[in-house]
Amino acid sequence: MIRQLIETDRQQTLDFVSQRPAENVFIIGDIEGYGFHSTIQTLWGDFNDQGNLRSVLLKYDKNFIIYAPEDFDAKGLATIINTDSSFSYLSGIEEMVNKLIPYITAQPKKPRVLYYAKCESAELLPTIPSEITVERARVDDAQDIITMMKAIPEFAEGNYSVEHKQVSLEKGLARAYFIKEQGTIISSASSTAENSQSAMIVGVGTLPEHQKRGLATYCMSKLCRELLAENKMLCLFYDNPSAGAIYKRIGFVDIGKWSMWTY
Repeated sequence: MIRQLIETDRQQTLDFVSQRPAENVFIIGDIEGYGFHSTIQTLWGDFNDQGNLRSVLLKYDKNFIIYAPEDFDAKGLATIINTDSSFSYLSGIEEMVNKLIPYITAQPKKPRVLYYAKCESAELLPTIPSEITVERARVDDAQDIITMMKAIPEFAEGNYSVEHKQVSLEKGLARAYFIKEQGTIISSASSTAENSQSAMIVGVGTLPEHQKRGLATYCMSKLCRELLAENKMLCLFYDNPSAGAIYKRIGFVDIGKWSMWTY
């Protein structure tokens, strides 16, 4: 049985998605941040005959996210997506998304699959040398961080918003650490989608002329240690094998692939 989830379903839903907090960083964060009566998001649950959840579908703005660790009513959830005129994106763990795809009537414009990794321990995070100063970002650092990201070729085409960065930093939904030289931010790492159980690491990069010095890794070390000390499981996406090798050296392990389909 599929039905829209309401506030009285909060605990059951959180218990269900919290079984895998890294994989459900977005769903947990959106439930904690917006609840079940927001105009920007809606959640549906797929229940078995015993009344237990077997899948959750979340719509945030124009994006649908699926979480379904076992067999579920893929056709029924796809019907919800197909009848939504604002539907533009579908994402989730690859094998879960793949069960929905045959029932989606729209044709994707830009399918993308990324590696998904998590970190639960600070054991392999590097020590920051005494001569390196890693600073925590404030709201008024948002513009400089975005400027730095746009100057890195692999991030240059990203959809960055200074205003969104400022709001996220101000409300504690994200944090960032950076390294400066001669007054300019040359390396940084950020979190996003922070919730009570997990957080996603994003925006890990260094200006091209300052690379190969381990600076971004030091920013990550500072950021990750702080989040892990708060008992938050960390996760990140990557599609570059070289980046993946760096993440694995500091304690991240692959947990699957994440599909992002644009329609």
